[in-house]
Amino acid sequence: MDYYNLSARDLGRDAKIPIVKLNDSGEVFYELALEMLNAIQADNAAGKPTVFICPVGPVGQYPIFVRLVNRERVSLKNCWFFNMDEYLNDDGSYIDAGSPLSFRGFMARNVYGKIDPELLMPEEQRLFPDPRDPGRVDRLIEELGGVDVTFGGIGINGHLAFNEAREDLSAEQFAALGTRVVELTPETRTANAIGDRGGAIDAMPKLAVTIGIKQILSARKVRLGVFREWHRAVIRQAAYGLVTAHFPASLLQNHPDAVIYANAVASGQPF
Repeated sequence: MDYYNLSARDLGRDAKIPIVKLNDSGEVFYELALEMLNAIQADNAAGKPTVFICPVGPVGQYPIFVRLVNRERVSLKNCWFFNMDEYLNDDGSYIDAGSPLSFRGFMARNVYGKIDPELLMPEEQRLFPDPRDPGRVDRLIEELGGVDVTFGGIGINGHLAFNEAREDLSAEQFAALGTRVVELTPETRTANAIGDRGGAIDAMPKLAVTIGIKQILSARKVRLGVFREWHRAVIRQAAYGLVTAHFPASLLQNHPDAVIYANAVASGQPF
């Protein structure tokens, strides 16, 4: 675990996942927004659909993306946005879209609801994994020819979307997991409670539906943004540690085109 001692200056040297070190969070959000816009414009010019896996966390790229789409009059009519995940009630149903925790509600209010309707893709092309039919997302992605770019962040235990760390699977077995309902780990519920519930861990959902790690890793590109102090250790373990289901982000070491964008806080030395 010597990688924990890598200084901010040395972070990225010989990394098995490229790390782009930026200054403030706004720069990271801008890079992610530009990646979204550039991919869509290139596909529109080529007459091809654009398929993204999108997060609700990080989210700072969306106001920039919305502004650029509206200003540049970029059509999203041939885009498919597959959101990564959503919280579930104890009975396995979606939490209410009106909840401040709901990812469905966030996207409706802050992304789709702010894009000019003349530019917005049809509602059936704005998808979330369905706990009643988790495999539908996987089938649609295959029918569309795969994912162009997966966007996202990294959880405190290395999770991508809500593909939580597993101790009972090999890296290869874990990488084959498709979209499914999962039980959230105490680490994830704790980390998310700090930002979303004022530290009220017991108020956090215990279940979620998540797009599969298979679908995330099969994207032609993966672009991740990290911002927090605890990301200092997370990105070092992802980029330098062993490839294992114990730390899912480490699987990106085997991806042909994955990049982590880090602000100055996340690039700092852990200890």
